[in-house]
Formats: sequence, structure tokens, C-alpha cells
Amino acid sequence: MLTVAILSSFVAFLDGSIINVALPAISRELGGGLALQQWVVDGYLLSLGALILVAGSLSDTFGRVRVLRTGLIWFGITSLACMVAPWAGALVLARILQGAAAALLVPSSLALITSTFRGAAQGKAIGAWTAWTGVAGIAGPVLGGIMVDTVSWRLVFGINVIPIAVTLVVLAKIDEPARTGPVTPVDVWGAGLAVVGLGGPVFALIEQGRLGWGSPVVLVPLLVGIVAFAGFLWWEARAPYPMMPLGLFRIRNFGVGNIATVGIYSALSLGFFVVTLYLQEVAGFSATVAGLAGVPVTVMLLLFATLFGTLAGRYGPRRFMTGGPVVAGVGFLLLIGAVPPIDVWLEVVPAVVLIGLGLAITVAPLTSAVLGSIRAEQAGIGSAINNAVSRVAGLVAVALAGTIIGGVLDVPGFQRVMVVVAVLMFAGGAVSWVGIRTVVVPNPVAEPERPE
Repeated sequence: MLTVAILSSFVAFLDGSIINVALPAISRELGGGLALQQWVVDGYLLSLGALILVAGSLSDTFGRVRVLRTGLIWFGITSLACMVAPWAGALVLARILQGAAAALLVPSSLALITSTFRGAAQGKAIGAWTAWTGVAGIAGPVLGGIMVDTVSWRLVFGINVIPIAVTLVVLAKIDEPARTGPVTPVDVWGAGLAVVGLGGPVFALIEQGRLGWGSPVVLVPLLVGIVAFAGFLWWEARAPYPMMPLGLFRIRNFGVGNIATVGIYSALSLGFFVVTLYLQEVAGFSATVAGLAGVPVTVMLLLFATLFGTLAGRYGPRRFMTGGPVVAGVGFLLLIGAVPPIDVWLEVVPAVVLIGLGLAITVAPLTSAVLGSIRAEQAGIGSAINNAVSRVAGLVAVALAGTIIGGVLDVPGFQRVMVVVAVLMFAGGAVSWVGIRTVVVPNPVAEPERPE
């Protein structure tokens, strides 16, 4: 099961890690500037964040394997649609559809782990999942940079077909017992309100840089989105089959862990989005160099994520969820000194190594704290909620990039973003220190064998 979970997640992680290096080339060919670059990232995150909750419920209802297979096939189709997109609008639409496919992958794959392992074993398994899916973090930027510089940014999407095919072959060998319980109705109203509630404000945040806050084209979606999101929360508290059971947030580690997730993952999404653009558009490096600059993050995850996942299972996640974001935040602050002409080895790589170490300390303990606090049969929806929180946090953060930068990316705008990112990281660590508690899971005692 662990192997299947890793392979299934690899596809989504590969796409997430590969896209940033291609953004400057995409805007050069299709136009659109910073706004298009934000939409290419946020179109994907919008549907992923809004629909991942429904996907988590589907995973619990119809089975992990069935949902994974459907998601993989749809992800392959939409990846090809992105590859052949003739204009900017078509690419954004394909990315939105691709995000919907990705929503089926992550919660189901992680739920395979959290429903199988508990306690220290769960922490170790999540650490292994984090580390090995991190291979996509190495392969993505490097392959993406090489493809952009030597062939075309379009291959960045076409490459997804290879791991999808491999995963489908392995998945075909897995037999999952048929579900005998009643099928839970899909929360259609919740999904619709979530899409509008997220899409309206994100549209306003991205387009206000071009149209201004006074434009009705900006104000109307913003207001409609706010009302829809309030309606989403109201509905989820009353729906007979909510896609986001609000009662889970009353569980201390689950609620606090998701609050910490907001700070940590909004920082990661905004930070890496801007750093990759800055290295190419301001510092003048190639896409390949920009991709290589991010590799140390994944190397640190591969080296240390399993270790810290195991330690968190033994000693509790609190100290790791506190220290890890602080280390990563310091790494982002160090990047303030990267001013052209930039020496990558002296001004970028040490900071990125520190960020990677901070993430290695944080990610597996954070996941263990959130999902280890709920019952095994809630693993699918719990994983979906935590992933939705992280994606929505990144969605909003990237949408705010233009506001923080000031319209055109330059050195002062980059430095402002790094300060904001560091503050978000520190906030995530502070929330963890104050709110996370260690839950002791007793080891099950085997029953003595009965004599024949």
C-alpha cells in the first residue's frame, strides 16, 4: 500500500514542482505577464482546493483504489490538453480541469497510509511517503528547466504521462475489497459554494493589479465570493452529508494543525513562486539553473523527512512543528541578500538548504499531528481537509503576489515577499508551540494464543 501511495502522489507532486520554472517561457509565448503566471498556478490550485474535500469523501465511500485510478486517467488527459493549449485562456481552463483530477489523487494516496498505520509506525510511513514523493521535487524542476531551455515549455505537461502509465500498471495489481456500506451522497451544494467562494476572491486579487479595486469586474466577484464562502460554512454546519465536517476542527491537534498549515503552506507557495520567477526574470538565469537552485530542498526532504517523521511518532510533533518553520523562515530571510549580480552558490543555495531542512523537520510531524488525531475511518476526509487547507492557503498567497510585489517584479518587491514569507513561517511555528499537544497512542497488546 505504501508503494502505491507514493507512486500515486508522485504525479501530482511532479506537476506541482515542475510548473514554476516554465512560467516565464509560457508568458513569453502566450502573453499575459504576471497575471497569466498567477492564473496558471492558481487555476490548478483553485479546483484542487475546492474539490479535494469532495474527493476525500469519495475516497472513503467508493474506495481508495477506484478513486485513484479515475484521478490518474483524468490527470493524463488534462495534462495533454495543457500541452497543446493554443492560447492563454485555453491553458488556464486546462489547468483548472487538471486541478480537479489532482484532487482525486492526494487524499486517496495518503489515506492508504493513515488507515493502515498508527502511532510511531504511521509517523515513519508518512516520513517515507514525504521523502520518496520528494523525488518529484528533484526531477520536476531539473527536467522542466532542461525541457524549457532545449525544446518547449509544453513538454513540462506531456512528461506527466510517463509516471501516470507506470502507476496505473502497479495499481492494476491491487485488489481492494468491495464496499458493502451505503453510498454517501455527494455534497453538491458544498462543492459549488466552495468553488464560487474561492474563485471570486482569487479572481479579484489577481485582476485588481490590471483593473484596479474600483472596477466592478473586480468588486462584484469579490463580494459574491465572500458571500458564497460564508454560505459554504453555513451549509457545512447543517448539511446531512457535509464534505467538510466542521466537527473535526473541535479536535485540538486537527484544528491547530490546520491553522499552522495555513501559515506554513501559504509561505511555501508564495516563496517558491516568486523565487523561481526572480531568478529568471530579474537575475537573468536560465530555467535550468532556476530549477537546479530548488533541488536542495528536496534533497533535504529525502535525507531527513523519514527521520523526523519517526522522531515525531516517538516524542510527539510539537517541538518539530515549532522549530521546523522557524528554520525555514530564516532561510527565506537569507534570500533577501540575493541581489544581482547573484552568486548562486553563496547567496541562494545555502538559504535553500536551510529552507529544505526546515521543511524536513516540519512536514511529516505536521501530517502526523493532523491525521493521527482522528479515527482511521475518517482518514480520507481528514487528509482531504488538510490538503485543501494547504492548497487554498497557497492559492490565496499566490493571488496576493502582485499586490505585495507592486505589479512588476524587481529587487525591492522580491525582498518584501521574502519578509512576508518568513513572517508566515514564524506564525506557523508559534501556533504549533501554543496549540499542539502530544497524544500518546498505546501499543496494541496481542491476545495470547488459545490452546487447540
